[in-house]
Order: sequence, then C-alpha cells, then structure tokens
Amino acid sequence: MDPREKDAPVTELPLYATLGFTDAEWGLLVGLPQSVLVAASAATPDSTRKTRAETAAGLDVIADARASASPLVAAIAGSIVTEVADPTLGEEAPVIEPPDPAAYAQDVLGRAAEANALLRAKAEKADAETYRHWLVEVAESVVGAASSGGVLGLGGETVTETERAFRDDLAKALTD
Repeated sequence: MDPREKDAPVTELPLYATLGFTDAEWGLLVGLPQSVLVAASAATPDSTRKTRAETAAGLDVIADARASASPLVAAIAGSIVTEVADPTLGEEAPVIEPPDPAAYAQDVLGRAAEANALLRAKAEKADAETYRHWLVEVAESVVGAASSGGVLGLGGETVTETERAFRDDLAKALTD
C-alpha cells in the first residue's frame, strides 16, 4: 500500500446515498418529474408553440422545487435543473415528443407506481408526500399551460379529456 493512501481524504458519499437510495433508485426519482412533464404535454397533440409553453410551465415548477422544504425534493429538483435547463437563467428545456404518447404515458404511470412504492419503503413520510404532490403539480402546470383546439388562440379547452385522464391516472398511481 502506498503510504500516501492512508492519509488520503475519504471521498464523500453521493447525495443520493446519504438520502438512502441506490444509483438506480435515484435515477428513477430524478427522471420521473421530467417524464411526467413530457407525458402530460404529449397527452394532447398541440402546436410547437403550445408544446414549448407547456414544457416551460413544467420546468418552472421543477425549478421552483429547489426551494422546497423537503430535502429530497429540493435535491431532485436541483439535479434536474443542472442536467436539463435552468429557467431562471433563461435556459429552455428541449421539447420531447414521444412517437407513441399513449405508450409513453403508460410507461410513466408504471414508473410513478414504482417510485411510490420506493418512497413508501425508504423515504421520510413528509418527503414522500411532498414528492408525490410535486409530480401532480408538474402535470397540472403542463396541462393548464396552453389551451388545445380552437382557432387562432380563440376557443379550445384549457385542459382536454386526455390531459385530465393522464393527470388523474398519475394521482392514482401515486396513492395506490
């Protein structure tokens, strides 16, 4: 053994490990809010302008969560903003449009149920509740960001039936 190694500083554990999660579990928790954003936006096909507005609204809710009283949610939000975009710096997240929105939404709902089970098993109750509420808030902000249908911005529905169904299915997946 090299004599310098015994005096070498011990590296700090990654944040997710200090919160009690594995790398894969952390990946699920960090990836889910943006996936919720994409699935909620894709629930009803819109123009590029409306999809950008929805993406921006969802990213704002994600970024705002960096100030959450929940250390778990604040850490996850910080990770997402670092990886994707920081709207407070004028950065825009890429617009992602899944080729099969219905299948994508089902995948997201499955991952939400998996995250819910994980949080029940490993997270503090308050952190788990805050995370679940936050995901529904992301979906709410996205589906309410731009009306669908109508002509030249007139008419249309603020929240369509498919958007409402996704939001409701998400809330159910997070409570079962």
